[in-house]
Formats: sequence, C-alpha cells, structure tokens
Amino acid sequence: MDRQPVLETQRLLIRPLQEEDRSTLFEVASDPMVWEQHPVHDRWRREVFDAFFDECLASGGALAVIRKDKDRIVGHTRFDKFDPDEGGVVEIGWTYLERVCWGKGINSEMKAAMLQHAFASVALVEFRVGDTNYRSRNALEAIGAVRTDRYELGRYDGKRIVHLVYEITRDSFAEGPLAEAG
Repeated sequence: MDRQPVLETQRLLIRPLQEEDRSTLFEVASDPMVWEQHPVHDRWRREVFDAFFDECLASGGALAVIRKDKDRIVGHTRFDKFDPDEGGVVEIGWTYLERVCWGKGINSEMKAAMLQHAFASVALVEFRVGDTNYRSRNALEAIGAVRTDRYELGRYDGKRIVHLVYEITRDSFAEGPLAEAG
C-alpha cells in the first residue's frame, strides 16, 4: 500500500509531508485548543511539536492537508502500521486541523479520500484515540468508525494514557456515511 499518496478532493490536496512544511504546520499546531483533549496536550509547544514532526517524517506515512482555496496547509494526517496479512490493515491517525476547519466537513472529506485509497489495498482501517478525547471520538463515530473492545496503554509526561481502538471495514465503509463522499 502506498502510505504517502497524493489525494485530491473538492476542497483538499493531501500530499506527502516534507521538511519544508515544518514552520507552516507549527502555525496550525501552536493553537493550544487543538490539543486540549489530546493525551499529548502540550504539542502546541515548539519543542514538543518538533519531536512529533520528526517522528511524522520518519514514519513514512505522514501527509500534509492543504485547503485548495487558501493554498496553504491546514493540518496533518498519517497512514501508519500497515500489515498486509489477513486481507490487510492500516491505521489512520495523528490527524489535526486548524480550528477554522472544524465543523465544516473538512475532516470527513479528508477521511473519505483516505479510506477510499486504503480500501484499494486493505480490508480494515484502524484508528486509535485517547479515551478522553471526546472531540476526536465523536468525529470518528460520525464517519462510521466503530469502537472495538481493544485498547492500548501508554505513558506521557508521567501519566498513563489509554487509547481506544476504532475500526472501519471495507464493507462498512461501502455502506457507511462516507460512501458517497469518497
């Protein structure tokens, strides 16, 4: 599966993340409200963001999200943890958008394109979200993701983090709320 495709929707261009995107993407990430429910709630701080950005570049699946009408980066997302076995699975995550994009269907439009791309190669897409990140949990449920009984434990800043696992199958995508959008 190509984890760094170029995808285009009516309003968005989604393309591989580049080092040159660091400053522009930090402008988006520097808003503390973007991270207020996220387990890594201080990603708006430059040193925390830079470590995250470096990890994104190294992942091989990081994507810049560009609003075509503004011709600028408005967020980031990523394909990760690709496993070709048993029909294939890939994770979509690490998504954040500037606040002016919230509630305008940008996330759904982006996820529809990503899911359509993924389901050409895999049977299952997973998402991991912090258990107290209700904004992201609601957004996942709105696009048809279903919470599984699986979760992962991690640590950040000396505190335990619980990530819930959501999923969308190829079949549920074809019948779900994003089927027409993709």
